[in-house]
Amino acid sequence: MSTLQLALSSSASSSYSLFFSPLSKRNALNSLLFYKRRRRLPLSHSHSHSHSHFTPHFLRPRLLSSVAASENGAYNNSSPEIAKSFDFASEERYFRPNFDRGSDPFVVSMPPPNVTGSLHMGHAMFVTLEDIMVRYHRMKGRPTLWLPGTDHAGIATQLVVERMLASEGISRAQMSRDEFTKRVWQWKEKYGGTITNQIKRLGASCDWTREHFTLDEQLKAVIEAFIRLHEKGLIYQEYSEESGHLYYIKYRVAGRSDFLTVATTRPETLFGDVALAVNPKDERYAQFIGQMAIVPQTFGRHVPILADKHVDKEFGTGVLKISPGHDHNDYFLARKLGLPILNVMNKDGTLNDVAGLYSGLDRFEARKKLWAELEETGLAVKKEPHTLRVIEPLVSKQWFVTMEPLAEKALQAVEKGELKIIPERFEKIYNHWLSNIKDWCISRQLWWGHRIPVWYIVGKNNEEEYIVARNADEALEKAHKKYGKDVEIYQDPDVLDTWFSSALWPFSTLGWPDLSAEDFKKFYPTTMLETGHDILFFWVARMVMMGIEFTGTVPFSYVYLHGLIRDSQGRKMSKTLGNVIDPLDTIREFGTDALRFTLSLGTAGQDLNLSTERLTSNKAFTNKLWNAGKFILQNLPDKNDVPAWESLLSNQFDCEDSVLNLPLSECWVVSKLHLLIDSATASYDKFYFGEVARETYDFFWGDFADWYIEASKARLYHSGGKSVAAVAQAVLLYTFENILKLLHPFMPFVTEELWQALPNRKLALIVSPWPQTQLPRNTSSIKKFEILQALVRAIRNARAEYSVEPAKRISASVVASNEVIQYEMQINRFTLWLVKD
Repeated sequence: MSTLQLALSSSASSSYSLFFSPLSKRNALNSLLFYKRRRRLPLSHSHSHSHSHFTPHFLRPRLLSSVAASENGAYNNSSPEIAKSFDFASEERYFRPNFDRGSDPFVVSMPPPNVTGSLHMGHAMFVTLEDIMVRYHRMKGRPTLWLPGTDHAGIATQLVVERMLASEGISRAQMSRDEFTKRVWQWKEKYGGTITNQIKRLGASCDWTREHFTLDEQLKAVIEAFIRLHEKGLIYQEYSEESGHLYYIKYRVAGRSDFLTVATTRPETLFGDVALAVNPKDERYAQFIGQMAIVPQTFGRHVPILADKHVDKEFGTGVLKISPGHDHNDYFLARKLGLPILNVMNKDGTLNDVAGLYSGLDRFEARKKLWAELEETGLAVKKEPHTLRVIEPLVSKQWFVTMEPLAEKALQAVEKGELKIIPERFEKIYNHWLSNIKDWCISRQLWWGHRIPVWYIVGKNNEEEYIVARNADEALEKAHKKYGKDVEIYQDPDVLDTWFSSALWPFSTLGWPDLSAEDFKKFYPTTMLETGHDILFFWVARMVMMGIEFTGTVPFSYVYLHGLIRDSQGRKMSKTLGNVIDPLDTIREFGTDALRFTLSLGTAGQDLNLSTERLTSNKAFTNKLWNAGKFILQNLPDKNDVPAWESLLSNQFDCEDSVLNLPLSECWVVSKLHLLIDSATASYDKFYFGEVARETYDFFWGDFADWYIEASKARLYHSGGKSVAAVAQAVLLYTFENILKLLHPFMPFVTEELWQALPNRKLALIVSPWPQTQLPRNTSSIKKFEILQALVRAIRNARAEYSVEPAKRISASVVASNEVIQYEMQINRFTLWLVKD
């Protein structure tokens, strides 16, 4: 056991000895040693020391001019586009697949956001996660293709344009189909790029030269897919059935306090009610026949209560609401009884002016709103599950895809391991849905979308006489062969469900059905499909089924499912609660990098609570990274000092001797870095992005910034010569540039800016090689430095405990083993530097 006296002040007015004795039985593992207190050490304070051997050099002019910086030098990419630190939009050549370094492509198809959409946190989440994947694999040398695009969003887009036309005093009913779709295309050209530009602001490194739209002319896959499924007998026409509910609603009998309760599967059609009917033999309601009932939510509209023997006394309550515009049976009953026909729906499924205050709402929105208001007024009785036969929005037949044979192959893909779902627990949900799948109704009564490629024969029964063809010319040719030259045909007015075209997205965007297309040959099947877990069935499972059916291959190897973003209290974001966080506002306040880093901290499949506290913390992390870069740049040789840079860059830390021969603090930080590279790379490969972010954050802030940068100052400002400072410079540069590489997929703007500010950069960071793994490390140095850290913490804590003023220097005695004393003496000056406050 030996004692080391640390003379922390040659002229201290008072002193005391701190006995640090890790070998002492009486004070083993002294709690002071392991007091975990992360200090936020300033990196930008100036030093009054003068060093003839070292002259600080400041940031290159490009760095300072291209970034919006606050007065204290903090990094800020939180203002609009012009303030972003690195303009990736002008560097899109980096976003394209490059086969120079590898041949195994990493391919991701972006979930196409609605063309009507505006950026929300769900978009920010998928853009962040997918960009992390793509940037990582690009740096690993794989040719990467992140294929972007937007969805034509049939219902949403048609509604937007109809409202725009209404503001001009124009109704869609006054226009032809061609005139209307022309206006929609005009709207799309003018406003459809909004969501794309917002996604670009997040730093999405997509290959924008390959951007697609689900209504692109070159995407002939949609029509081809319909025809092939029809030829195999997998598409048919029928009235639709779906799982729904029976809603029980009270209708007041006019002039009385009595109510009649009606059970209906579609409460929103009550605006089209023209009567109530009961069975004349139903004694429960005999007293009400011939009287009037008041239709709820219609401001007192009266309808007659009639008797008809066809009313089923056993269904629901035995009281039937007659809505002849929306039900075949009601229609025939109304015709027989001479009742008027009221239609409350537009062909796109929205309610028309007959619905009064509900006009313009989608039928499902209207249903939800109406039921809530009926509950408030006491007219809602109950709601119970029910399987219903749906003919919506008007009396018409629908087109269906037979799903069971398709689902069987999709189930086998997961069972055989051809498709891996992350997290694995969602495989059960996937299997359950596909094992209990129902046929898919793919027709929609809209004008905007892929028109169903079916033509009918004028004068023939539509249900039996129709032609499926790729275009009108082919349809007419087929009709001539079958019915003669005088035949007339017309196309089905409906369009295909938007999900139908989306189900073909991974291969239609690569050129299918042209199997010789270069992109299809190079990039299909794709690698990864990343999306929210809430559309695992609606989109993901359908893509798997369609991919296998049309290409014979599962369209992607992995499905990564992210969770929902909730507020700080764990509540779902909604306008009603007023807790919606706008990503664009967040970018302006905290910066894109801070937002991306925050979103990346979640776990696959689990919801993420987002708070301003998290964003503020990660903005501080961005600024810390920025200030560390400033410090390093200020302490590197002048970029024009060629000999100094040749010497600096000659330091390599990829062999064991080069690491073992380093001084303790340098050996420690390089060893810790090499451990981090291995751990982070393994986590990247497992898609554990939150782990990568946390580990790198802790190393940068807790090890590099708090400890090594401070330790390096002892060599930079107090060394006996240039060679000692040069070692610190080499380790600072080596460690920092590797930190930038590890963080780049998460924080592309600040990392790329700092990287390009460093002298002698041959490549942009986005295409720089990923750090090597399995590099040498010295566990003994790590252990020694941890003891030193414990010593420094103990001294700092003792100073705080005795309220020693920060400027006052004191002495301390350390009692330890000879081994510890020996290396403590070697780094005495370094220890003195660290314990100063």
